[in-house]
Amino acid sequence: MVAQPLSDLSDTSLVLAIGRWREDALAEAYRRHAGASFALARRLLGDKEMAEEVVQEVFLRLWNRPDRFDPERGTLRSYLLAQTHGRSVDMLRSETSRRRREERDARETAENPHDIEREVVDMTVAERMKGVVAELPAEERRAIELAYFGGHTYRQVAVLLDAPEGTVKSRIRSGLRRMRKALVEAGMGTWAEN
Repeated sequence: MVAQPLSDLSDTSLVLAIGRWREDALAEAYRRHAGASFALARRLLGDKEMAEEVVQEVFLRLWNRPDRFDPERGTLRSYLLAQTHGRSVDMLRSETSRRRREERDARETAENPHDIEREVVDMTVAERMKGVVAELPAEERRAIELAYFGGHTYRQVAVLLDAPEGTVKSRIRSGLRRMRKALVEAGMGTWAEN
């Protein structure tokens, strides 16, 4: 028995062949219907590359899930066009949201210009802070690092250091006083008082 050429098969038979992973059947469905899908996507999106992307996604969906096509509900062309329309609308919404975000970000950047002076001050304070923390006695430094930089509670720090909670609190208070004093002496008094 000679196999019927794909070009002679109905769309429903093509979809059954696609379901059996026949790439040539997908190619035939593409030959028949990609032009209409592309025209619709191009009209909706107004962009050739985006339209091509939509058509590719629609046919990839057909390849991955041919069972979603129901010949009882309509033709393969109408199914593909409905898929094309839905994906195009999704892409339009996504693009519109992206553009709005970019415009909002551009407005915010224009309204809040980059403050290089503030960044330099912040970097200077951060560097000095590292130096001050490094100069603390080891037990105070470790307790402060765990509590402030590690995000642990006093109780968790006490467990981690295997020390009474009251001792940990005292070490942290003592270390913070030393840090404040060192920062004031370094001329960063207004920052240390905040």
